[in-house]
Amino acid sequence: MSKNDQISQKETILKVLKYIKKYWFYLAMSILMAALTVTLTLYLPILTGRVIDLIIERGMVDFQGIFRILKVMAIAIAVTAAAQWIMNVCNNKMAYRIVQDVRDEAFRKIEILPLKYIDGHSYGDVVSRVIADVDQFSDGLLMGFTQFFTGVITIIGTLGFMLSVNVWITGVVVLITPLSFLVASFIAKKTYLMFQEQSKTRGEQTALIEEMIGNQKVVQAFSHEDEALETFDEINERLGRCSLKAIFYSSITNPSTRFVNNLVYAGVAVTGALYAIRGGISVGQLSCFLTYANQYTKPFNEISGVVTELQNAIACAARIFALIEEEPQIPDREDAISLGNVDGRVELEHVDFSYVPDKKLITDFNLSVQAGQRVAIVGPTGCGKTTVINLLMRFYDVQSGKICVDGRDIRDVTRSSLRANYGMVLQETWLKAGTIRDNIVMGKPEATEEEIINAAQLSHAHSFIKRMPQGYDTVIGEDGGNLSQGQKQLLCIARVMLCLPPMLILDEATSSIDTRTEIRIQQAFATMMKGRTSFIVAHRLSTIREADVILVMKDGNVIEQGNHETLLKEDGFYAKLYNSQFAPSSL
Repeated sequence: MSKNDQISQKETILKVLKYIKKYWFYLAMSILMAALTVTLTLYLPILTGRVIDLIIERGMVDFQGIFRILKVMAIAIAVTAAAQWIMNVCNNKMAYRIVQDVRDEAFRKIEILPLKYIDGHSYGDVVSRVIADVDQFSDGLLMGFTQFFTGVITIIGTLGFMLSVNVWITGVVVLITPLSFLVASFIAKKTYLMFQEQSKTRGEQTALIEEMIGNQKVVQAFSHEDEALETFDEINERLGRCSLKAIFYSSITNPSTRFVNNLVYAGVAVTGALYAIRGGISVGQLSCFLTYANQYTKPFNEISGVVTELQNAIACAARIFALIEEEPQIPDREDAISLGNVDGRVELEHVDFSYVPDKKLITDFNLSVQAGQRVAIVGPTGCGKTTVINLLMRFYDVQSGKICVDGRDIRDVTRSSLRANYGMVLQETWLKAGTIRDNIVMGKPEATEEEIINAAQLSHAHSFIKRMPQGYDTVIGEDGGNLSQGQKQLLCIARVMLCLPPMLILDEATSSIDTRTEIRIQQAFATMMKGRTSFIVAHRLSTIREADVILVMKDGNVIEQGNHETLLKEDGFYAKLYNSQFAPSSL
C-alpha cells in the first residue's frame, strides 16, 4: 500500500468536509429543515400529553379542547412532511454533486498522472476506485447526511424539551447516555481498518476480472481457466472473510447501543412513575417523557444501525482521495512555448534513463537525426527500443541529458504541442467506442469526407470499411469490437495518414497485417515518410532496409550505427540478426 493509500479516518472526513463546503446553501437548508422537522416532531408528544390530560375521567372529557389540539397536530404533521421532503431533496443534491465532483476530479487526475503510475497499478484497481468505491462513498454520504442532521438536532431538541418538563428525570437520561457513545466509538475505530482492507481486496478482484475478460482468448487458448478460477476463489474467499469481519463487528454496535438505550428508557419509566405517584408530574407529562426518551435514543439506534455503510464509505473515500492526491506528471513550465510545425531535427545528448532506480536501462545515449531522415531502431527484446520512443514523446522524462527538437529542449515546450508534431502507429492498437469515422478523425476532427476517404485508401482500410453495414458510420464497440487485429491496425494507420505531422513514429506498425497487405502499407509509408523525420521500430528487418540510419541497440546502448549495406559489411551484431532471419534453410 502506497503512502497516499494510508489515509486516516480523521483526514478523510476533513477532506469530505472541504467538498461539502462548496454546497453550503444545500447544507444550510438541510439543517434548517431538519431543525423544523425535529421541532415539530418533538412538539407532537406535548400535544398528545395535553390531550391525555383533557381526558379526566368518564363523562369529564373536554372534546372542544381536544379538537383544537388535533387541528394543531394535523398542521404540524403536514409541515413536518413538507420539511422532511425538502431536507431529503437537499441531501440528495448535495451528496450526488459532491460525488460528481470527486469522480470528475479523479478522472482529471488520471489524465495527468505519469505513466509510471498507470504502469505500476492494475487497470482494474484504478477502475474500482473511480466506479465502485465512489458508489459506496455516495451511498454512505447520503445516508450520513440523512441520519446525522436529524439525529443531532433530535438529541439536542429532546433534551431541551425534557428539561422544560422535569430537570431530575432528564438528569437520569444524561447520566446513562455517554455509555452509548463509548460503545459506538470503540467499535467504529475497530471496523474502519477492516473496511479499508475490504475496499483494497475488492480492487484486486476487479483487476483480476478485468484482466481475465480482456484476455479471455489467451486464457482459453492456454487452458488457464482452472488457474484463473483458483486465483479468483482465493481473492473472493479473502474478500468474504474481511467483509464478514467488518460487517460482524460493526453490527455489534446496534444491539450494544440499543441495550444502553433501553436502560435509558427504563430509567425514565421508573423515575417518572415515582414522580407521578408523588404528584410531581401528571400522567400526560409522563407519557410525553416516555415518548421523548424513545425519540432521544432513536438517533443512536439509527446511526449505529448504518455504521457499516458509514465506515465502508469512509474507507472507500480514503482510496479515491489517495488517487486524487497522487503526484501528477511534472507540469509544463510556466514559460514553456508552443512548438509549431518543425523541420524535424532531433538530438539526444548524453541521455540516461531507467524505470527502476537500481536497474540501468539507457546510459549515455547520443543520437543526431537530420530533418527528413528515416531512423530505424532494432535490437533484441528489452534492449530499450520502445523506451526511446517513450522519451521522444515525453511519456517519461530523461533522468539526465536532454532531448532537443529543432534545437529546443523538449522540456521547454508544451507536451501537447510536442506530441502534435508526431504521428504514432503502435503495435498495440486502440480504438474507442463510436463510429469508424470518429476513430479516424481523432487527430483532425475538422477533416472533410474526401480527406477521410483518401487517408483510408492510402492505408488500404477503405475496402473493408465499405463492406461494413453502414460504411464509415458503422458503430464499433470498445477496442474495435469484432474487427480483426489487422483491421484495427489499418484504422490506426489511417488515423495518422489523415494528420501527416512532420515527424512519425512507427512501433511495429505492421505486425498484425498479412504479408501482401504489408507490402502495400510499406509503399504507403514510403510516400508518407517523404520529407518527414521518421523513427521505425521493427523486429522484422525486411521493413527497415530503406532506412537512412539504422541504430542497433543492446542493453540500452547503441552498439552499431549505419545504413543496411554498411552494417552488413561490418559483419557485426546487425549482420547476425539479419542473417538469422533471412539465411537459407539448411534442410
